[in-house]
Order: sequence, then C-alpha cells, then structure tokens
Amino acid sequence: MLKSSKSRFRLPIQSPRTSKVGAISEETIRQEITDLKERDSTLSREAALLVAEGYNVEELDKHISLLHQYNDLRDTGQLLLGRLAALRGVTTKDLYLEFEMELED
Repeated sequence: MLKSSKSRFRLPIQSPRTSKVGAISEETIRQEITDLKERDSTLSREAALLVAEGYNVEELDKHISLLHQYNDLRDTGQLLLGRLAALRGVTTKDLYLEFEMELED
C-alpha cells in the first residue's frame, strides 16, 4: 500500500533566486571572457606555428582517423585473444607468448 502524502511534489531543481548562475558576479564573468580570449589567441598562434612548420589540417585529420582505426582493430584483437584464452583456460599473457607477440602491443 502506498503512503499518502499531503505535501506537494517538488522538482529537484534550484529556483532562479538560489541558482549558481545568479551567484556569479559580473566581474567573474568578465574575467572568464578575458581568459577565454587569451586562450583563443594562444591557440591561434600555436596553430599558425604548426602551419608554418608544414602541418596541415587535412593531414592531421587523416592521421587521427587512422589512429582510431588502429585502436578499433587492436581492441577487437584483444577481445578475440581474451575469448580464445577463456576457451583454452589460459591467460592472455600465455597467448602473447605462444603467438610471439610483444606484451606492450
């Protein structure tokens, strides 16, 4: 049996008067904006240096994509090794030795 409550249900949200947003001072917001502008400027200078050194965005995107593919393949290999180890009743370390694989791979 459910217990009846005469009090009204309240959502677990803060009222606008007590929210953190209202507690942030204008000076704090101005400082955060200044900090973000400085960070943006720093990142823009770093990006310009990388371009000047011969890097380009398309090439970096290609490398990132290839790293994602490598990681996916490595994870799949680890999964298969884990299942094979379980079927054989050995550790994955044993399989690394059997297949002459480096433990750091």
